[in-house]
Amino acid sequence: MKEEEELLVTEAQAEHRQLHPLWKWSGVLHTTASTLLGLALLFFSGATLLKFTSWSREGALDSSDSVLVDLTLVMNATEKGAVCLDGSPPAYHFLKGFDSGTDNWLIYLEGGGWCRNVASCNARKYTSLGSSNLMERQVPFTGILSNLPSINPDFFNWNKVVIRYCDGASFSGDVEETNQNGTTLYFRGERIWKAVLEELFMKGLAIAKKALLTGCSAGGLATYIHCDDFKALLPNTETVKCMADGGFFLDVKDISGRSYMHDFYSDVVHLQDVGKRFPNCISQMDATKCFFPEEIIKSISTPVFILNSAYDSWQVQNVLVPSSSDPSNSWASCKLDINKCNSNQMKVLEGFRSALLDKITDVNQKKDWGIFIDSCFVHCQSWRNILWHGPNYQRINNKTMAESVGDWYFDTREVKEIDGSYPCNPTCVNDGS
Repeated sequence: MKEEEELLVTEAQAEHRQLHPLWKWSGVLHTTASTLLGLALLFFSGATLLKFTSWSREGALDSSDSVLVDLTLVMNATEKGAVCLDGSPPAYHFLKGFDSGTDNWLIYLEGGGWCRNVASCNARKYTSLGSSNLMERQVPFTGILSNLPSINPDFFNWNKVVIRYCDGASFSGDVEETNQNGTTLYFRGERIWKAVLEELFMKGLAIAKKALLTGCSAGGLATYIHCDDFKALLPNTETVKCMADGGFFLDVKDISGRSYMHDFYSDVVHLQDVGKRFPNCISQMDATKCFFPEEIIKSISTPVFILNSAYDSWQVQNVLVPSSSDPSNSWASCKLDINKCNSNQMKVLEGFRSALLDKITDVNQKKDWGIFIDSCFVHCQSWRNILWHGPNYQRINNKTMAESVGDWYFDTREVKEIDGSYPCNPTCVNDGS
């Protein structure tokens, strides 16, 4: 129980900060008795939630001049059964485009981990990752969501939407039954995806000239899952592409030889009946395998940009070295700071990097796909101003992420940027986030 909650919470920590480091858990501000009970379940699971309400040194840098965007609840979602874990309606933040971007749309899928069983999903429904009642009423848009050309040169004036994540399975589950072993839970991520898109169609998405689906981490995984769906919904849109940030989770063994992430995903897939989302894949292999990007990308026909760190800090901490695989705690310092890894640990990390590069080998042959794999120790990068298009940070071949994604999206050049092994890149901001 401790470790599964740790995976839920640490992923949620990284993700709940993802759109902006100053986002707070709104539940802390307006908790009810039941909310406090749910939060207590998370706190006493042994995982720390301190970072939910604080941020690091980059926070102030990322918060400057960002616009605050209101929360919108989806109309008539409850009638469609498109609801969060607790039965509340799903929600999104919408910033209207202007000038030349009026008819262009960027849809961003929020991440925040997954819940693998009834107990963890029930605890999750007492947070903003399971209930729209507890979501922030305003959030700042930064990085790829910024409306400033100096920060977001190609998409600054587009219509931008953040779809909030409250289903626990990367917007992919769909279970009719709500009574889960005596606990009421709604596993309706697939319906949430459809209900939000239907509402956005009425706001102009239906006549978009250009569109980009993106998301971070669990939202990045959802981007892979829904990329072709997104394209199919926009048959008359001239350019439809997808960009997944920090969402390429690897099906690898941890340092103890266990397949911890595979086992975790197996629980998620079977709990929320995610397998039916991949009918062709599950006819050939186990449904859990079909939930990993390495399998999903094999059938995607829409152009995709893979933005990932080769040493993704969250995956190092929770996939490669989960707590149970390191009882002696010998990886404690390395997991928090790659500069503190010894030579043997670096060999393991190099193997992890090689596994990622091996899984995306075929993408190199796809001219319409893009790659930006840096060697920075970080998780999720497109949401932060200084990483997305900062003057001194996170570049490969002197190109920022924003420039690379823009060049790919507008077909300016073929973008296949892959860093060398650590510590080759002096522009990295390695903060373990």
